Amino acid sequence: MGGNVYLTCKAVLFDMDGTLVDSTRVVELAWGWWASRHGVPLEALLSFAHGRPTIATMEHFLPGRNHTEELQEMERYEETQVEGILAVPGATEVVHALKGHPWAIVTSARRKLAEARVIAAGLPLPKVIVPVDEIRNGKPHPEGFLHAADQLRVAPRDCLVFEDTRPGIEAGVNAGMQVVALLTTAPAEHLKHHPLIRDFRDVTIQPDGECIKVELKAVT
Repeated sequence: MGGNVYLTCKAVLFDMDGTLVDSTRVVELAWGWWASRHGVPLEALLSFAHGRPTIATMEHFLPGRNHTEELQEMERYEETQVEGILAVPGATEVVHALKGHPWAIVTSARRKLAEARVIAAGLPLPKVIVPVDEIRNGKPHPEGFLHAADQLRVAPRDCLVFEDTRPGIEAGVNAGMQVVALLTTAPAEHLKHHPLIRDFRDVTIQPDGECIKVELKAVT
């Protein structure tokens, strides 16, 4: 269902790639060489990879192998490729509207890569970033979101998550948090979640004491 949706929270948790940061071109180039090297269809690979740790995708398509060398190769490539990385429309305004209120980034990228992309997109770095290399279980496991809530000292039920992939949505829901899905990466039939927005131009943030009031222009 479309129309305006009103939510209240005390902290906002963002995924990074595809949610706050548009890194599609770099991600597709990074996976393109790997898919070509191993004869894996790129479209199928990208469909699975979005929102998941890199190692999880490698193990899914080529199980039982040692991926250490290629994982390091891909990490080095991604950390040096920041040209063309942009903030998702409306993200800058939403982040600045949260000034003085708790917010964090929970990402399937490593810390060094996450910080490089956030800075390249012209966004401020939050005090709390939970990258994949500092937890045991990546998305769709809820560990990352729960760890962020703990660091922010906000109960999971008082956290609002913005995510653009099904694994990320599942992670937020499994953490017991409110979740909003963005149509920036995958179509609605893949996300299978409501409320659903186009991007952050459909979001209005209004601080109210220790609470954050959020208005969404949800799509059908």
